[in-house]
Amino acid sequence: MAGKSLIRVAGFRNLWAAQTVSLFGTQISLLALPLTALLLLDASALEISLVWAIEYVPILVIGLPAGVWLERLPRRPVLILTDLLRAAALLAVPVAVWLDALSMPLIYAVAFAIGLGTLFFDVAQLSYLPELVEEKRLVDANGKLELSRSVAQLGGPGAGGLLVELITAPLAILADAVTYLASAVFLFFIKGEERKPGPAERLGLRREIAEGLRFVFSHPLLRPLILCATLAELAFAAVLALQVVFAADELRLGAGVIGVVLAVGNAGGLVGALIAEPAARRFGTGPTFIISILLFSGGATILPLSTGPVSFAAGLFVVYVGAYIFNVLQVSLCMIVTPGHLLGRMNSVFRFVTWGVIPLGAAVGGLLADPIGLRGVFWIAAVLNIVSLLPPLFSPVRGFREDAVPSGADAGPEPARTGEPS
Repeated sequence: MAGKSLIRVAGFRNLWAAQTVSLFGTQISLLALPLTALLLLDASALEISLVWAIEYVPILVIGLPAGVWLERLPRRPVLILTDLLRAAALLAVPVAVWLDALSMPLIYAVAFAIGLGTLFFDVAQLSYLPELVEEKRLVDANGKLELSRSVAQLGGPGAGGLLVELITAPLAILADAVTYLASAVFLFFIKGEERKPGPAERLGLRREIAEGLRFVFSHPLLRPLILCATLAELAFAAVLALQVVFAADELRLGAGVIGVVLAVGNAGGLVGALIAEPAARRFGTGPTFIISILLFSGGATILPLSTGPVSFAAGLFVVYVGAYIFNVLQVSLCMIVTPGHLLGRMNSVFRFVTWGVIPLGAAVGGLLADPIGLRGVFWIAAVLNIVSLLPPLFSPVRGFREDAVPSGADAGPEPARTGEPS
């Protein structure tokens, strides 16, 4: 398989296509679902914010057990079922509009179902990928997956806005449901047998959760990575929650200019996803990690210094370049050093901790905006990003090489490969 493009690996190609189409749909719903509540139910700002927050509730409630449960199940059927769950949840909105039965509790239930499906899909996909591609190609594979995420974030909101204008918000949500169904079809056609966990791996829910936590927080590579990612997510959450307010109130930008600024920022993610694998090859994975943190920390420092659209867009662009390089390498390293029977738990621990602080960061940023000002909040975020450099800088991450995995990070038994060339 070496030397061949990953596009020729059928299993990975279908997984990539499934993720790409569902990510575009998700970007549509991020706009269409709150607009449906706003336009058809006259929802308040608090009710709209709750729609966003409720999607994170499943992570906080069952984020850790999810990893244990997924290790007991074949991944591909879970991926397909979570796509079908999210499609069914979204279909409930246009059906409710048609029946004149739309309500905020229904919108909240849909948001919860989407968050639940996304949690299981994300953890299952991260655990499934090492079975589809060779270990030495994980950075390339994760770069392609992050590339899709960046392109979706760049083009999805515009497509969503256009669909809302053309066919109304509820029908735009229907379009998102169709993307999840398309994703399930791509996943259905992945061939091959995947690794089946044995009964000996089952120690009981609490013990297995504890084992996953202990593995991550005692591992010389994973511990600094999760600490770094948590601090960065906390900071990013505040910035993302307030970036539009900052652009409008502090920089006095109009809606059209703000849209362009955010698009330029998201383009940085596209660049980061494209250069992550070549940069890791050129400079080494560990040094590239450090460079990525310096990049998003430097970009975060530009933001509170911004005086206009050019400087603000430049800051966001640099933040996204660094963040996407970091994401590609972090996910790949975690897959490489984690035994196969712990992949689900490792991924769920990372999601539980790093995604779990996102609502906290957004809430704290909002609470601090009045007493210290928006620039003050952005300065705190910049400091948190700089501090996030310390755990990996003073750890083995700094000099990590894929061909020299520490002896304590046994990769476990080799799983069956299901990503056969076609």
